[in-house]
Amino acid sequence: MTTRTIGALFLGLALAACSYLPSAPAPAQTDAGTAGRSAPVDSHQPSAVPGSSYFLAPGDVLQISVWGEEKLDLEVLVLPSSQISFPLVGELSTRGKTPDTLRDEIRDRLKVYIPNAEVTVSVKAPLGHAYHVVGQVNKPGEIVNSRNITVMQALSIAGGVTPFADEGGIIVLRRTSDGEVSFPFPYKDVIRGRSLDQDIVLKPGDVIVVPTAGLLF
Repeated sequence: MTTRTIGALFLGLALAACSYLPSAPAPAQTDAGTAGRSAPVDSHQPSAVPGSSYFLAPGDVLQISVWGEEKLDLEVLVLPSSQISFPLVGELSTRGKTPDTLRDEIRDRLKVYIPNAEVTVSVKAPLGHAYHVVGQVNKPGEIVNSRNITVMQALSIAGGVTPFADEGGIIVLRRTSDGEVSFPFPYKDVIRGRSLDQDIVLKPGDVIVVPTAGLLF
């Protein structure tokens, strides 16, 4: 796949995302039979917040509140730089942190103003953990998940590959500081229990491309 083709795929996804505004996830269960082809898909039953092992990511929408302080009950967006801003606290990095560790840091910084502050940090919308699956899968589109998943897990969430898929041509596209890169995914081996080390954990923003058999890029 050429650099121009990779860039075009990312550009198309970026344009599609421009019309999407983050909102609270619907509590109702998703009906796979009626969901649109581009609708977000979640691999688990909804819960109040992701688990304590969830690492915050850019794009996540957080609910941060301090008990008894109405003005300190806010929705906060994690910026692309992994930074957030909160009154009396200033800017904080969320990189490599869970909601609990971020809560402890906020509480520590608030001590000067509010001794023994009771701080709550929850993930209202884990939009930072979003991936895309395009091409010959049964449910192509965006996957929003509150935990780390592998390529094979993402393909399963997308309903599996279709009979028209080029199983030997599946790739993962990823943006890095050096530009877009692609990783081949040995689907035929992994599904047979081989080359499991190549069933890599996806990073937010990754795109899985499942080409049509006989179609060359």
